[in-house]
Amino acid sequence: MTATTKKGGIPVWRDMGVTPNPAREDDAEVVIVGGGPVGLTLALDLGRRGRRVLVLNKRDIIAAGSKAICFSKRTLDIWNRLGVGKAMVEKGVVWNVGKVFWGAQDEPVYSFDMLPVKHQQMPGFINLQQYHAEEILIEAVMALPNVTLRWGHEVTEIAQSAESARLTVRSDEGAYCIDTPWVAACDGSTSPLRHMLGLDFEGRIFEDNFLIADIRLKQDRPAERWFWFDPPFNPGQSALLHKQPDDVWRLDFQLGWNIDREACIKPENVAPYVRGMLGEDVEFEPEWYSVYTFQCRRMARFVHSRVIFAGDSAHLVSPFGARGCNGGVADADNLGWKLDLILRGEAPEDLLESYNDEAIATADENILNSSRSTDFLTPKSETSTALRNAVLELSETHAFARPFVNSGRLSTAVSYPHSQLNTDDGLQGGIAPGSVALDAPVDHGWLLDHLGQGDFVLLSADGSVPQIEGLRNLIVADLGDSEGLVAQRYAMEPGAAYLIRPDQYIAARWHQPSAHQIRAALRRAKGLHV
Repeated sequence: MTATTKKGGIPVWRDMGVTPNPAREDDAEVVIVGGGPVGLTLALDLGRRGRRVLVLNKRDIIAAGSKAICFSKRTLDIWNRLGVGKAMVEKGVVWNVGKVFWGAQDEPVYSFDMLPVKHQQMPGFINLQQYHAEEILIEAVMALPNVTLRWGHEVTEIAQSAESARLTVRSDEGAYCIDTPWVAACDGSTSPLRHMLGLDFEGRIFEDNFLIADIRLKQDRPAERWFWFDPPFNPGQSALLHKQPDDVWRLDFQLGWNIDREACIKPENVAPYVRGMLGEDVEFEPEWYSVYTFQCRRMARFVHSRVIFAGDSAHLVSPFGARGCNGGVADADNLGWKLDLILRGEAPEDLLESYNDEAIATADENILNSSRSTDFLTPKSETSTALRNAVLELSETHAFARPFVNSGRLSTAVSYPHSQLNTDDGLQGGIAPGSVALDAPVDHGWLLDHLGQGDFVLLSADGSVPQIEGLRNLIVADLGDSEGLVAQRYAMEPGAAYLIRPDQYIAARWHQPSAHQIRAALRRAKGLHV
């Protein structure tokens, strides 16, 4: 199925014969409000688990324009578990290398590799326009008979009881109400649901503006992230260059605070920036121009009775580091399996407190890194400017200074060492509880693929560990580890085992576990009293 495109690069699903279902009372176990990457990822996860899901999207289009383009390895691992990772990589531009330039110098002062641990299935990053990612997710979701997508359906009211939520929905077919046990608010930074519940963000708004220029041109440049501090084409400010699919390039220019936003996006005013970066004789076509001001803020809590917030509706970060959409996909990954267990009656509802805690931990780490990046990019005093410039100067010749160069610490998986779902062990080496599982090649494919599509897994070195009913056992000796990378990365000695959550986070590990230890760790990971 392929979307048609109207002027402005906006795929319109009505042109494809896809119309919203007629208004009616529904039996959806989860209603997801918002059809962006976060809501669609959650719908795909829950749908593949057999849950009855309804997605309501206010718009009846997928909007083109300046949205997310950088998707991290962790997001790609999540999407790969959901069956869409390979399609994302095939359509996207793969990159692992970033370079940082300073002033008029042609050589970078610092380079970094986003995939320092090699021999993994997914790359460190891909660049892919958000609307392409949404198209891939929509195709996968629409293939599930238990998931319904409704375009042009807007939630106008919400009421909650102890057992359910009632949504009032407006559409071209008329208004109607839906009762559902759970609502996932994935409705973006301006989140109408958040406002309906009288909730708000806490945090910081940065006083700076940035110009995004998505342009179309054919140039033979490497698929790398290039960042400039104080370049001659934007003196005293910063700039960023990314390659996207279909000969589209993203250029990002720092503008400062007191600007005329409308004037800044006029083609005649954007062109000098583009030509300054890429050359006076460059031939290009404008794709999308916009100016943005960013925030680093979040809600105090993400779980509010029957309504659970995820993605931009729950937290906002600056775009430097690609932490916004990637953090939202992490929310969906964390939430899906927990809602599934609750709906199956295998976990108590207060398991959602672990979502609240872990998603807030992710948001706080992203906000911390984004704030630090922004402060480094946009120093607001002579002292901080001098410190930044000293770091850049030292990084040219001294390796110790290079890790302090902060052009946007890029998104990586966040660990939860203090999660209530972990079983403490005190072991050394390998991967600690609360950390995400690490991929490795095995003789029959890739380890993360074998971990499966969202079950609890007991990964063991050999067949000597106890077999627990209801827990899928995966034995490294059976998979084949001829390169020895699983044994190395997991410190896998004979008799060792890991309990891995459905979102592929480590819940527990042992040298030689007993059946009692495994059962107790499984109960703890499901939020049950041990």
